[in-house]
Amino acid sequence: MITKPKLCPEFGCNYPEGECAGVCHRNAAVGTNGNDGAHYDSVNHPRHYTAHPSGVECIQITEHMGFCLGNAMKYIWRADLKADAIEDLRKAVWYIEREISRRTK
Repeated sequence: MITKPKLCPEFGCNYPEGECAGVCHRNAAVGTNGNDGAHYDSVNHPRHYTAHPSGVECIQITEHMGFCLGNAMKYIWRADLKADAIEDLRKAVWYIEREISRRTK
């Protein structure tokens, strides 16, 4: 069973508990993660796609799928790494229903 990381309880950001301390919000403008000064790349490797306990980045899986299934997987993948998991799960359902509709026409 995969356990999801606990996210920043104080600021509600994508950083695992204990790694944020609010620095992600203060340092957003300079592009560092605030922890060790290492660059945090929110464009090419956003935390909600790279923080999975497997160590696999979401795109490594979804790039082998069609558009709708890849997007559904993306929303499922990041659901517990963003503030509103239910919204992301609803988006995944929307893409799955669209794919089912396309395949049954």
